[in-house]
Amino acid sequence: MVNDLASLWKKVLGEIKTEVSQVNYGFLFRQTHLISLEDNIATVGAPSVMVINLLQSRFATQIKKLLCTHTGRELAVVFIPKVMPIANKKPIKEAPLFGQTTQETASQLRPVQESTGLRHTPDDTGLRPAFGQQGIINSTVGHLPRVRADFTFANFAVSSTNQLAFVSATNVARNIGISYNPFFIYGPVGVGKTHLMHAIANEVYRREPDKKIIYITSEEFTNEVVEAIRNNETAKMKRRFRSAYLLLIDDIQFIAGKDKVQEELFHTFNILIDNGSQIALSSDRPPQEIKKLERRLSSRFAGGLSIDIEAPSFELKTAIVMIKAKKYGYDLQIEAAKVLAEGAEDTRALEGLLIRVITQAETINSPISLEFVKQVLRGVVEEKSGHIHPEDIITSVCVYYNVKSTQLKGPKRDAGLVRARQVAMYLLKEQLRLTQVEIGNLLGGRDHTTIMYGVDKIRGLVENKDIINEDIKGIINQLTG
Repeated sequence: MVNDLASLWKKVLGEIKTEVSQVNYGFLFRQTHLISLEDNIATVGAPSVMVINLLQSRFATQIKKLLCTHTGRELAVVFIPKVMPIANKKPIKEAPLFGQTTQETASQLRPVQESTGLRHTPDDTGLRPAFGQQGIINSTVGHLPRVRADFTFANFAVSSTNQLAFVSATNVARNIGISYNPFFIYGPVGVGKTHLMHAIANEVYRREPDKKIIYITSEEFTNEVVEAIRNNETAKMKRRFRSAYLLLIDDIQFIAGKDKVQEELFHTFNILIDNGSQIALSSDRPPQEIKKLERRLSSRFAGGLSIDIEAPSFELKTAIVMIKAKKYGYDLQIEAAKVLAEGAEDTRALEGLLIRVITQAETINSPISLEFVKQVLRGVVEEKSGHIHPEDIITSVCVYYNVKSTQLKGPKRDAGLVRARQVAMYLLKEQLRLTQVEIGNLLGGRDHTTIMYGVDKIRGLVENKDIINEDIKGIINQLTG
């Protein structure tokens, strides 16, 4: 296969060489190579982001045309940077961009646990669950494998909208406290900010497993500061955060207006920087646009590297949905993938649509054809038009679990309330296709990462045919009865 790819790329370059200047060929094409050709997606590696930008703006159409001609297939072309290992560091094996994670790779990553409370592992990393305690989770439900290996650099889909963020994040992970400190990424919901945060943490742990890594959302950080003050344990809290080798805080914009939290973060920030530790932050907007953020903190946030991630392009969404479909055991036709890509604004909504299509297809034992996808999307549009109101779902959940609406939307984290709240999140997402932000606003102003965690938690139980299915059926019967 490798030889076939090399031979194909050699033919493409041979034709390009006759059509471009010698200078352009030497600078832009000589160090490129065809990495993979899977699922009608050609992945081309190039030496730098600058070269990729020039290739995309000037030669992408030509490259695509030649590849389609030589393969006889309609292809999408994705460019990715080939990041070289840093000198004096142990080289890492280069993984395929969209490849499956092997047992060997999985064993290098930190095992993590899920809980209904704060997402902390025993060593306080707080990483999103990707693997079980015994390695990759291989159990399956129908055709949906429970393999959570999509929060690494190897499985981050790269295009022109996120190339710079991707390359910068890999440099941060391999040069802790040196390359960009702090590293600040911002952009709208569903563009991959949280994915990159976890990818940094996973890569650092893989390379330096003895180092202290803390991933936390700003909501959780706020809760820890409040609890420390209330329980007179501020010294313990300070030691925990200020001894980190890598501190990652997601959705930092939610600390705006919280004076005590900002003060604690400011001092923690300074100490970590002085110690040579790394700080990585994500937000939905750049530092200077976060209202009610202390000027000294805004200045610190902007003192490293701030990178924005744009909404995914249509081509990237098409490639992503085809890749995710294959992960679930389906070869999705490119025309069906395009329809799904058109129906979702971001990658989270896109995967939600895909899961809905797969679930309905398996329920009635139907192939996933272009017409079937269109039919499912028509149903989604009808639901969004007002057949079920969000408050109807919240009311039904409250009645089913015998809790009050104020409790469901409130701050308490009793086990029963957490389960009811997460079921509400799941139903609002699956039944009405609301965004994480919309769901968070409906449930007391919770941030989108909390919503994402809750939806993923219930979705995992549903896929594993947990008893939660009976609860969900009962609530849906209330809604439709």
